[in-house]
Amino acid sequence: MAVITLTTEWSEYDYYYGVVRGTLASMAPQTAVILNAGSIPPFNTLHAAFVVRNTFHHYPEGSVHLIFVNSEAGYSSRHLLVKARGHYFIGNDNGIFNLIINERPDAVREIKSEKGEDDLRLFARTAAEVIRGSHTDIITSPADDMSIKESVPFRATLDEGAVNGTVIYIDSYGNAITNITRDLFERVFGKKPFTAAVQGSRHHIKSISGKYCDEAAGELLARFNNLDLMEIAINGSSISRLYDLDTGSVVRVTADKSEVPGEGLFS
Repeated sequence: MAVITLTTEWSEYDYYYGVVRGTLASMAPQTAVILNAGSIPPFNTLHAAFVVRNTFHHYPEGSVHLIFVNSEAGYSSRHLLVKARGHYFIGNDNGIFNLIINERPDAVREIKSEKGEDDLRLFARTAAEVIRGSHTDIITSPADDMSIKESVPFRATLDEGAVNGTVIYIDSYGNAITNITRDLFERVFGKKPFTAAVQGSRHHIKSISGKYCDEAAGELLARFNNLDLMEIAINGSSISRLYDLDTGSVVRVTADKSEVPGEGLFS
């Protein structure tokens, strides 16, 4: 059964939740409303896109995902209902949809508020209409003349055998998730010795850990998480706080010049 999810920049104490949930309870009373993620850093569409992109497919097909992050439409952006991969997304057309689906959507519809209707009720009403099947046109019609704003996702790059990555997400523990995929790393380095440089050349990592606890408390480590992305962390502490890492910080992985057998690199 399809559900409605909320991804917001609101704290748990904000009354906005009550407005949205109350509206949905009135208009779609049989539909579960799930908080996908709250307290996204305000106006941080990159953070929000990362969360939605890596979670929406875990919900049933036909689900509607409301994105209340930098959601106010302006003179150069619109509120859109976007259909892609069997799901529906409602938010501000500020580039976030492209970051989430990274492909041409199946259908797009601009949604406009009724007289006196704010964004909270607009998004909730539209979600309820989709659940009830009122928006049959977007379910059946392709996106012909409507498009979404493009925002190029950050990807790791190759430079003479080195992989240049950036931090794209900081989690609640202060761990730094990069855009270096396991596939790219293994294609470039295999089992060859390597050095991952964090914050320029001040900090180095020479092995891949399986778990945080594989290293002593306070030790710097690299591991591939359940998204198969390289994560830079410190066992038992916040690397983002201690090393002043943030989204956009650079992580560069190079092959060691003196090659030795690579056994033990993946512990």
